[in-house]
Amino acid sequence: MNQKLKELDYKKIFHYFSEISAIPRGSKNNTAISNYLAEFAKERGLEYIQDEYENVVIIKEASKGYENAPVVMIQGHMDMVCEKTNDSTHDFLTEGIELLVDNDYIHADRTTLGADNGIALAYSLAFLDDETLQHPRIEAIFTTDEEVGMEGAIGLDVTPLKGKYLINVDSEDEGSLLISSSGGLTGTCELPINRVSNKGLKVKIMISDLQGGHSGAEIHKNRTNATKLMGRLLFELREYVGYGLIEMKGGQKDNAIPRDSFAEICINPEDSEDFTKAIEDISFKYKNELKSSEPYLAIHVQNLSEGTFECLHPTSFEKVLFMLVHTPNGVQVMSSNIPGLVESSLNLGIFHVDADKAVFCFSVRSSVNSYKQYLASRLNYMAGFLGGEFYVRGQYPAWEYKKDSKLRDHLFKVFVEQYGYEPKLEAIHAGLECSFFAEKIQDIDIVSLGPDMYDIHTPKEKLSISSAVRVYKYLEKVIEGLK
Repeated sequence: MNQKLKELDYKKIFHYFSEISAIPRGSKNNTAISNYLAEFAKERGLEYIQDEYENVVIIKEASKGYENAPVVMIQGHMDMVCEKTNDSTHDFLTEGIELLVDNDYIHADRTTLGADNGIALAYSLAFLDDETLQHPRIEAIFTTDEEVGMEGAIGLDVTPLKGKYLINVDSEDEGSLLISSSGGLTGTCELPINRVSNKGLKVKIMISDLQGGHSGAEIHKNRTNATKLMGRLLFELREYVGYGLIEMKGGQKDNAIPRDSFAEICINPEDSEDFTKAIEDISFKYKNELKSSEPYLAIHVQNLSEGTFECLHPTSFEKVLFMLVHTPNGVQVMSSNIPGLVESSLNLGIFHVDADKAVFCFSVRSSVNSYKQYLASRLNYMAGFLGGEFYVRGQYPAWEYKKDSKLRDHLFKVFVEQYGYEPKLEAIHAGLECSFFAEKIQDIDIVSLGPDMYDIHTPKEKLSISSAVRVYKYLEKVIEGLK
């Protein structure tokens, strides 16, 4: 454990955060962290459930005097988004995250930190391990694969659970209580492609160092999608030189705004000078347009080799380029009910050209189910029109606002007592597992909250140490006040 974190620790929250961070736990790699949580329960003689989805539920019965208090569920997800900088050699499958401390912040070395949602796990373990805490029955719920479709929450059997109050610790803004979230789906378009042999010079074009970010929480911040920008570059490059597209790729997660993309093209060696001039012109134009929103934008070119290459057939290329240029992306509708809230959006998070197809993977979000379906239908229409296919996975409902909420009122009251001012009650344009608990458990009362985190889903992710401690102390008072 980092020595400075040890000095700043409170009730072992950073002790557990360090242990959790040492375990590789990217999405679809849940076994080790799931077993760690189960072993934690065994060592303390706590009742636990570990299911076929590798979800874990740990139950701590009520303290004396709290036997009749409302049961409280504390919930977070095990998996983290695995993003890293281009120069990082970190292996997310085998290596844990080394925690670095810089003043008030914890961050990682050129990778995502995993505070989303490791801090929720750390909080829950600290509560379960604290013999001094006065509390009702606690049901700590740890779900899997939230970042790739909330598959753990979808599969969780809630029948053993007794809680009617759920505190979801998957938010990133201290002082805000989240009271509803958008629904969403993951949609994939596949366009079949044919190839043709072209002789020439293979050149690699790279767009990098965009800000990226969470495709829900930061979709409204005017951050450029690197894949869409590369599509525009290829579209405009045709005005300067002819070329064939060999390969293109952008983005790694459907729920992260792509920061980088690359394309490999084949040009006539005699056009090298015109090509270089074209990239210079285009680069200057983009940097000027995006100087405020994307100040670190970089466009590089690398000459690879001369030879014969399998390029997209011109017809296939036109279809792929048409999709790249015209597919909807970003904010589509702002809410008419809540000022400043995005109602509907979509993000082209993953794109790659394979041997025989081009694959477009989108994260679609909306607090209005019918508009979510409309966006999916538009993508289906475009894919079908271009001779491709569209399919949906990981669909989840919206978590709707509850007018009367005893849990929200209690959290509000305790917040004012601790902080001296009122918390913000907010809806969020991102999917939360709260939606599945609301769907599965009748009359459940849910609030989501969390400490200050920044730039989640990017290698710049960081967690405020002081905020993490304050929010934990706040939750202590919330739990003790449920008597």
